[in-house]
Amino acid sequence: MNKTTIYDVALRAKVSLATVSRAINNPEKVKPDTRERVLKVISELGYKPNAFARGLASRKSTTVAVIVPDMTRASMAEMMNGIADIARVYKYTMLLYILDHDELNEEDMLRDIIAAQVDGIIYLNDEVTADQYDFLLTMRNEYNIPVVLTNTVYPDNNELPSVSIDYEKAAYEMTQLLIKEGRKNIFMVSTVRKYMVNDLKESGYLRAIEEAGLSPKIMRTSGRVNVNTEHFNEYFKNHVVDGVIAVRDSIAVSFMNVARANHISIPEKISVAGFQNTKYAILARPQLTCVDVPIYDIGAVGMRVLTKLMNQEEVTEKEIVLDHSIIKRQSTR
Repeated sequence: MNKTTIYDVALRAKVSLATVSRAINNPEKVKPDTRERVLKVISELGYKPNAFARGLASRKSTTVAVIVPDMTRASMAEMMNGIADIARVYKYTMLLYILDHDELNEEDMLRDIIAAQVDGIIYLNDEVTADQYDFLLTMRNEYNIPVVLTNTVYPDNNELPSVSIDYEKAAYEMTQLLIKEGRKNIFMVSTVRKYMVNDLKESGYLRAIEEAGLSPKIMRTSGRVNVNTEHFNEYFKNHVVDGVIAVRDSIAVSFMNVARANHISIPEKISVAGFQNTKYAILARPQLTCVDVPIYDIGAVGMRVLTKLMNQEEVTEKEIVLDHSIIKRQSTR
């Protein structure tokens, strides 16, 4: 029994499901070369159209694919709320795709997204590799699915709209704040895993440190509490530190917990700052000073840009940079 589906035909021919259906039912509405390619694939795969395929040409999808790195972070949930609220206004359904940290199986994800007949893609991740960027361009260029990068950046991106903050500037301003407190040994605590947004934060930190004539100190650790707790305990036994800026709130709070366990008072001995202003910042003791990233707004604006693209409206601003601020609390002087 031939189990070939319309999804297989669309994937092989590199067209949308609706194009396959039109090639079958309304061939005059499909460009001759595209129609020939689709019909050739249908013949090669032995595909037999069913009622679903015959009805596809007139069916309008109202589905958005949201591609995320994971759902364990507080910031991710808040950003999803922003996306969901705008999607609800436009009556769009969201499909969630979670990336494998170790490997992006492009073919499987491509098949899933095509099969879901999505109208657009929100790519919500800390990092966009060259392969992932090419994958997203393929979705837009070959399958006519608009894509918006949300809360991430890609160097020399002039193809895909993006929504984020100025991470370099935010880290620069936070580092200046600790310098003005009189801190001399300020560490930027970043992640072992490389992310473009963290590279930008490090760049802003280094600019402020160099302008102040101080020595740069970047420590890399894991975002996992059970790993970075031990790392902090060992690392700071032999390092003098009076200031810490962490690339995530959760990492900053983890550091404060280790400091308190070692009877180090914050902010008397060490000023600590985070990035994002998530619920961790409020729940921490002392409460955490941090860069306030408009997480909800980033998600909402990203979704709004995508609705314009899906409705073929003009998007005049490809790179949208939202305002950030610094919220001072008790973890700094």
